[in-house]
Amino acid sequence: MTVPALDIDAVLADDRTRIVVCCGAGGVGKTTTSAALALRAAEQGRHVVVLTIDPARRLAQSMGLTELDNTPRRVKGIEGTGELYAMQLDMKRTFDEVVLEHTTAEKAAEIFANPFYQSLSNSFAGTQEYMAMEKLGQLAGRGDWDLIVVDTPPSRSALDFLDAPQRLGKFLDGRMIRLLAAPAKVGGRVGLRVVTAGIGVFARVLTRIIGTQVLADMSSFVAAMETMFGGFRERAQATYDLLSRPGTSFLVIAAPEPAALREASYFVERLAADTMPLAGLVLNRVHRSLVPALTARRAEAAAEQLEEGAQKLAAAVLRIHAERTEVAAREQRLRDRFSSAHPDVPQALVPALAADVHDLEGLREIGAELAAAKAASSTG
Repeated sequence: MTVPALDIDAVLADDRTRIVVCCGAGGVGKTTTSAALALRAAEQGRHVVVLTIDPARRLAQSMGLTELDNTPRRVKGIEGTGELYAMQLDMKRTFDEVVLEHTTAEKAAEIFANPFYQSLSNSFAGTQEYMAMEKLGQLAGRGDWDLIVVDTPPSRSALDFLDAPQRLGKFLDGRMIRLLAAPAKVGGRVGLRVVTAGIGVFARVLTRIIGTQVLADMSSFVAAMETMFGGFRERAQATYDLLSRPGTSFLVIAAPEPAALREASYFVERLAADTMPLAGLVLNRVHRSLVPALTARRAEAAAEQLEEGAQKLAAAVLRIHAERTEVAAREQRLRDRFSSAHPDVPQALVPALAADVHDLEGLREIGAELAAAKAASSTG
């Protein structure tokens, strides 16, 4: 079967493409691919910012930056007329920025001092996805760049931010929020006792589990944030809508390994279910036989004969070829399986490199491979 080729340069050069989202399992070269795409687009004349949500520091190292944080930093050494900026999502700083922008200085100080907010903004489950939506929305709204490349977290949580509007809406409309807001509205600890007495067993169990002080902190936090909740929901939904419209391209990044391709299938199916615009699959670290006509079996047989004649170096080379050919054949079978399940998904294959990428030149090489990559024309 013929597999459609993914034309990376066509995606990057199209000025209607404003957001590229790279998603995939961990350890498949997603961060490197994101950086390479951003660099290639910048060197072709676009003004690009790459946002990583992955906590790894590889992006900064490969771009010659000593650090990445919540502020876009310009990358030096770009060849061409474009510009490249890089940044890493800082969940707490983004949350702080939202609070400062959408409430008064006095109310913001009250929120920042709240112990529950301090915990929530640093490590509470789901906060990273909400803040990723906020930051992406901020970057898109600024209009300083004509292309935003998003490097998402590894594993299936990479798409959790797509669920943020729905989960946030359910949370804000739920009974828990009404419960927590009530004591502060009535008035401090007295209100907490009054409301706790009024709502019965549920609140008493909650108090017993987390403690009166924590419940009071949560109540104060929810009351202080209540006027902002509608804005959270609206902005998250606006960013979700932006991702689903033309102008956004999702790239699924994988490696020719069983687990990584299973995850890739999950991403493809999930994006289709959400009607998100999928550009295609980038398959990194693909091995190929340098001499396709020489099969692994023939190479092994020749190696055995050469070893008998004391030509050990030549025999070693043949055995390496045999191993590489077997790896390439195994990877081809995995690709065939994916292609059979998703025949319409364009693919770009990037060969395995001899060394890891640590600088702009390495990223350029990856970008060139991406642009030149062609999907396999047939399945064996």
